[in-house]
Amino acid sequence: MALAKGKRHKAKNKKESDAPANRPPKRVKTDASYRYFNKEINWLEFDLRVLEEALDVNNPLLERVKFLSIFSSNLDEFFMIRVSGLLEQVDSGLMEPSDDGLTPLEQLAVIRTRVLQLIKQSSRLFKNDLLPDLKTAGIHVFNYDELTEAQKKKLRTYFEKEVYPVLTPLAFDPGHPFPHISNLSLNLAVVIRGQEGEHFARVKIPGILPRLVPVDLLQEQTTPDGAVPARQRGFVWLEQVVAANLEMLFPGVKVLKSYPFRVIRDADLEIREDEAGDLLQAIQASLNRQRFGDVVFLSVEKSMPENIRLILSANLEIDQEDIYPIDGPMGLSDLMLLYDLDMPWLKDAPFRPRLLTLLQQPNNIFRALKNQDILLHQPYDSFSPVVEFIQAAASDPEVLAIKQTIYRVGSNSPIVEALARAATNGKQVSVLVELKARFDEENNIEWARALEKAGAHVVYGKIELKTHCKVALVVRKEPDGIHRYVHLGTGNYNVRTAQVYTDLGLLTSKPEFGADATTLFNSLTGYSLQASYTKLLVSPGGIRQALMEKIEREIRHAKEGREGRLIFKVNALVDFDCIDALYRASQAGVKIDLIVRGMCSLVPGVAGLSENIRVRSIVGRFLEHSRIYYFRNGDAENEEVYLGSADIMQRNLDRRVETLFPLEDPHIKHYVIETILPTYLKDNVNAQLLMADGRYKHITPEDGQEPFSAQKYLMEHITENELHFLPSSDGELSVI
Repeated sequence: MALAKGKRHKAKNKKESDAPANRPPKRVKTDASYRYFNKEINWLEFDLRVLEEALDVNNPLLERVKFLSIFSSNLDEFFMIRVSGLLEQVDSGLMEPSDDGLTPLEQLAVIRTRVLQLIKQSSRLFKNDLLPDLKTAGIHVFNYDELTEAQKKKLRTYFEKEVYPVLTPLAFDPGHPFPHISNLSLNLAVVIRGQEGEHFARVKIPGILPRLVPVDLLQEQTTPDGAVPARQRGFVWLEQVVAANLEMLFPGVKVLKSYPFRVIRDADLEIREDEAGDLLQAIQASLNRQRFGDVVFLSVEKSMPENIRLILSANLEIDQEDIYPIDGPMGLSDLMLLYDLDMPWLKDAPFRPRLLTLLQQPNNIFRALKNQDILLHQPYDSFSPVVEFIQAAASDPEVLAIKQTIYRVGSNSPIVEALARAATNGKQVSVLVELKARFDEENNIEWARALEKAGAHVVYGKIELKTHCKVALVVRKEPDGIHRYVHLGTGNYNVRTAQVYTDLGLLTSKPEFGADATTLFNSLTGYSLQASYTKLLVSPGGIRQALMEKIEREIRHAKEGREGRLIFKVNALVDFDCIDALYRASQAGVKIDLIVRGMCSLVPGVAGLSENIRVRSIVGRFLEHSRIYYFRNGDAENEEVYLGSADIMQRNLDRRVETLFPLEDPHIKHYVIETILPTYLKDNVNAQLLMADGRYKHITPEDGQEPFSAQKYLMEHITENELHFLPSSDGELSVI
C-alpha cells in the first residue's frame, strides 16, 4: 500500500519543552500564570458548559440532542479558527509565551488533552445515554448491522437510486495522486485487494444527502398485534449504508475494510489590504482558498489501523498529535436532524414572544417613537417591531432615506427585502454589508448584489476593520421638519436568531442619537474622520477609552467613600488592559459582578488582586448574547447603563467598528437595573461560578432557597417596559 511522504506542519520540526501531548505542560508560577486564564483553554470550558446541558436529564430529550449538536459544531469552529491561529503562530516561529504565560506549543498540548477528554465524554453520552433514551422515546438510530435483511434490502435500493450516482471512488497509487479532502467532509478510507495486492481508496460521503437515512420500522419495532406503534422513527448513518455497499463501487476487487474519517481545515479568511483592489472579489478569492486551508484536525474511527493513519497523516501533512480517535459516529453536529423532527413533546414547550401593546396598532411605529423610547428584549419581546420599523420605512411616502448595517441577517431576510423595496420605491438606501462576517461571507455577498440590483448604495466597510455595530437609521419628512428614527442593538438583524438569542435593542427618535447615527454612517460610507460623538461610544478607540475612564471613576468613588459598583454582561472578557483595570477596581474596594457567557481570562477571587470580583456564566435554553455595562457612578441618581455590540476583546475594541449606547429613559433604565441584571445575578439553575483555579462550579439553591432560572423568569413575567410605569422594586430581586 502506497505511503506518500508529504510536507508536515512546521510546528512538527520545532522542539520547545517537549511537553507530552497527553497532559498539560507544567506551569511556572509567573505573574501571568495567575493573573490571566488562557482564552483558548477557557473557551473549551465554555463548550463543556454546553455539553453539560446535553448531560442534564432535566432537559427534554431532543433539547439534549440539540445541545450535543451545538457542542460538536462549536468544537469544529474552534479548530477552524482558534487552533488554526495557534498553528500559524508556531509556523511563523513564535515561541514566546503570551500574556497568560503559555507559548503556542504549550497551548496546543493542553488543548489536545482537553479535547480528547471532551470527545470521549460526548461519545459516551451519545452511546450510553442518548441512544437508549431516544429508542425508548420512539427514535431508533441503528447501526447497519442491527438491521433486518428486509431493511437492508430497502436501503440497497435507496443506495442504488439516490446515493450511488453521486459517489466518486478515488484510488491512491503512483498513477492516482492523493485526493483533496474538503473541510468538514466525512469520508471512508477503503482498503481493497486486487491482483497487485492491497490498495487504498477514498470515498467521500456526499454532504448533499441526509446524514441520517430514514429506515422502515419492521418486526422488532412492532407491537404484539403486528402494528408499528405511532410516532416511531428509524434512522441509520449514511456512511454505514455506503460502507455496506462498497462492492458496487469497486467491481472485480475485494473490499477488505473501510474506516470513516473526518477533516477540519483552517477556515480563517485572510485578506491582504495591498492586494484587495475590490473587497468583494477579494472575499470570493479567499473563500475559494478556504477549501485548501491547512488540515488542523483529523478524526478517525478508533479501530483504524496504524498504517491507514500513517497514509492519512503523511498526505494531509499533519502529525499524529492532530489525529483524534473517535469511539462512535463523528460529526455529531448532524444530530440537529433529529431535533428537527416534529415531536414537540420531546422539546421545550413552545414560547410565544410578547408584542408590546403600543406597537400593535398598524402604522403606529413612528408615532409611538415620537413620544418615548422603546426597549425590546429578545426573545422575550417579539423581534417583529424591528422588522416592521424597516418595512414601514420602506413603504412610508414621508420617509426619505434608510441607512443600515448588515452583519448576519440569515436567509430569506424580510429586512433585506424591505431595504430592496425601499430602494425600488425611490428612497435613498445606504447599506453597510460586512462581507467579512465569519461563515456568512457567501450569504452577505448575495445580499450585497441583490441590494445593488435594487438600486441601494452598498458599501463593504474597511478592509482592516469589521463593521460589527447594529444600527439602522430612518430619515423622515414631517410637518414640523426632518426627523430621524434610530434602532441600536446588541444583536444581528436576523429574524431566526432573534428567537433563540437574548439581545436588547433600543428604538428612539431623540435628536442626539439621530445625529450620532448620521455621523457614524458618514464615517462608514465616506471618508469622514469624525472621532467624537454626543451619545454613542464608538470603536476603534472610543469604547476602550470610555470603559477605562468609567472604571477609573468607580475607583475614585470607592476611594472617596462612595459605593463603587460595576456589572458587566458580555460574551467574552479577554482584553488584558481592561482586566488590569478591573483588578485595580477590585483592589480599591469596587464590587464587581461579571456575567460572561464564553471566554474569560480574568481570574476572580484572588486575595489582594480580585477578591471583590465574581464571574458567572449562564448557558440555557437561549444563547446569552446581550451586552450590558452598568456603572454605579457614586449613587443611584447618577448610575449609567450602556448597551451595545462590543465585547471586552481586543478585536472588538481595536479592530472593529462597534457601538455602545446609553439608556436615558428612566423607565427603561430602571427595567435593566432593577429587573434584568438582578435576575441574572440570582440565577441558581443555569449559572456557574468561575473559580480561581479555572474551574466552573454550578450554583445551587442554598437552604431555604427556591430554584430560580433567569431565562424562565423573563419568559414568564411581563416587562416593565410593556406596562410603561415604574413598579415598586422587587426586593427579592434587587441585589444591586
